[in-house]
Amino acid sequence: MAAKQGHVMIRIRKKHAFRKLGICLVFIVYLALSCIPPSSVLAAPRITIDPPDSGGSLDPGRIHLTGTYSGVYDIEIAINGDSLTSAHTEAGDIGNWYADVDLSMYDGPVELVARGKDTMTRYTAWSPFLQIEVDNPKANIPKVRVVSPTEQDVLQGQIPVVVEASGKNGIARVQVRINGGEWEDANPAVSGYLYPWDTQAVSGRINSLEARAEDVNGNIGYSQTVYVKAGISVEASTVTRDVYSQDRAMWIWEYDSYPLILNPGARTVLDAMSSDTATFGQDQIRTWYLAVGEYYGIRMLEDKRAEVRDFIGWAHDRGYQVQALIAGGTTPPYFGAYSRYRQQAVAEFERILNYNLSSGENERFDGVNIDTEPYSLPDYKSDKPSVQIQYLDMLKALMDRKQASGLSLQVGAAIPRWFDTSVDATDILWNGTVKPLSEHVQDTLDYISIMDYRDQAEGTVGIIENARGEMEYAGKIGKPNSVVIGVETKDIADGGDPETISFHEEGRQYMESELDKVYAAFGGNPAFGGIAIHHYDSLRNLPSVWGPGAVFWQAPPDTEPPTVISGELQADVFDYQRIDISYGPAADNAAVQEYRIYRGTSTNFPLDKAHLAGVSKRLSFQDNGLLPETKYVYKVTAVDTSGNEGPPSKPVKVKTDCTTLKPMIVSKIQMKYDGTKATVTLQVADLKTGGAVTANVGGRFTYMAGKYVNGTTNATGSYTANSENVASPSGEIGFAPRRIIAPGYYWAQAYDKKEGSSVRWGG
Repeated sequence: MAAKQGHVMIRIRKKHAFRKLGICLVFIVYLALSCIPPSSVLAAPRITIDPPDSGGSLDPGRIHLTGTYSGVYDIEIAINGDSLTSAHTEAGDIGNWYADVDLSMYDGPVELVARGKDTMTRYTAWSPFLQIEVDNPKANIPKVRVVSPTEQDVLQGQIPVVVEASGKNGIARVQVRINGGEWEDANPAVSGYLYPWDTQAVSGRINSLEARAEDVNGNIGYSQTVYVKAGISVEASTVTRDVYSQDRAMWIWEYDSYPLILNPGARTVLDAMSSDTATFGQDQIRTWYLAVGEYYGIRMLEDKRAEVRDFIGWAHDRGYQVQALIAGGTTPPYFGAYSRYRQQAVAEFERILNYNLSSGENERFDGVNIDTEPYSLPDYKSDKPSVQIQYLDMLKALMDRKQASGLSLQVGAAIPRWFDTSVDATDILWNGTVKPLSEHVQDTLDYISIMDYRDQAEGTVGIIENARGEMEYAGKIGKPNSVVIGVETKDIADGGDPETISFHEEGRQYMESELDKVYAAFGGNPAFGGIAIHHYDSLRNLPSVWGPGAVFWQAPPDTEPPTVISGELQADVFDYQRIDISYGPAADNAAVQEYRIYRGTSTNFPLDKAHLAGVSKRLSFQDNGLLPETKYVYKVTAVDTSGNEGPPSKPVKVKTDCTTLKPMIVSKIQMKYDGTKATVTLQVADLKTGGAVTANVGGRFTYMAGKYVNGTTNATGSYTANSENVASPSGEIGFAPRRIIAPGYYWAQAYDKKEGSSVRWGG
């Protein structure tokens, strides 16, 4: 892996240098700090990882990682850019963390980094990167590459495909796949492996050539794709197509995209919403950015190609454009911007190219929308211009792969509105030219989707002004339809400033009026490629306004409920107050809107509001704020877009761990509206005694407001805060506590008294 500033390079010997503490003792050390007043926990964000003993490689299995933190919460450990593990923390925003990380699937260098959320800004804070070495030959992934033919060759007749494969274990099988067909065995030869290929059947086109090698332990390694020309010249292999207007476009993430692929009924809802112009006087949505990353163990472009072809063909027949939506090929996704993760980013992109080459014209993606966000990385600001250049190199590498494939699909990136103005993005020297990051991206790609996330069209910080620079540059370099303006409708609960970023607070009616201003400003500009909306789920559930006069979009009438969830309901204990729930998808004749997670203490509890632990759009749910050493029973149902609720899953039982901390709750909450703003008053109390608790409180106003507030309860356990100004004759504002911290306590939020948490007025 590439060395980089801020990395801690070590080699560690054995995991037995650590023994896992008993769960009940984990937090005792922190109790010694209970005399620290609540306000002191709001420290500057900082996370560290303790290096284990050095001196050798780590044995396979689980490693007990530890570290410290301050001013941070919700800590996770990223392992080698392909998985995340939650860390156990103490009861406050300062202390020690630990995590048991499974290394059984790794051999060789492994990169670890801890990340968490800043208690004040809710943006990501990072530890330094940590490099370890794992000695686990059984998990070694074979290395494989196609030696011949090369992308410079023009093939005629029958030719040998030469593959090279190696690994720490014996190679059991090497296979070759052409144009996404079946994997065919390659035969061992004096040098490498050979596969005879008659190119006559694929003459006149560019072909995708892939290889994979499986060792005796079942580990499989994949080659980079080689794009080879059969019976055509180099010049004839280059295909270009004018960039088309995408207006309007919409992002669709995996938890919505996979049901569209696997459950044809879900398409009727998407089609109805995208083509509707009557409910809010809105424009039709004609382009979908369809997320194609792995979800629930399925890779749609590998495992469900027939279903993807069916969906895209269906969409094209109805006049829609479909682009594949990807990030960086890593977890977290933006790691794909790093050069050391370039292989994963390229492989993610090649899966789309290879899918297209294996499919008919009407079944192909029209483009690729790349949502790799380098500014999320820990050294984006501190190590300028290293990360910025690595990001640009990644985009150039993807465009080179597109060129090699001969495909004409449009490739663009979602970029923030400030790539042309921020000090971290301007004056970037790349390929001999100094420009803002936005201009380098525009030079490289076919188009950009500006994440122009503001809730007003006009003004010095409005959507129009934010996009003007990119629009002018697109005109200068002669790229029509290449600037798409993205807007946000998501409820921004954990980051940024929801008061100004999203249209969620204002509602659909106001958003459409502001978008009309954007069309008026740029409608005649050749560079303008339309408006894109983030994203399908939040847009579908965005009302005209909040309050008594709210109008919600209605799916086509449907009386058939979803099926029961697939697979077994899983409930895994994380600690004394959290249980992680997971389940398989339900099917429906239309679209599943959400999953309801019900919690009780006996198997025959009713499925009612009192037992509703929460809802999830995804196939997982974290149930937080539970009681220690308590047995819980869970059931899950699916609900479709018409509100029909399916049958419950089989119940699953689980028991939380123990702790010495005491549970506290919000025992009372009250909202008032005075004509200009809302006021919340809440009470924090000991769950068992009812006594007042002095605690740090953080939370945000909801519905028509979005302001975050932080403060401390008084001696009676009471906390009061005001929203931003919201002057409206009718509406609704709520309040959602986000974090409550007190020495010797933990927040048992599952037992909060939530009545009175919103106020409605007008008619």
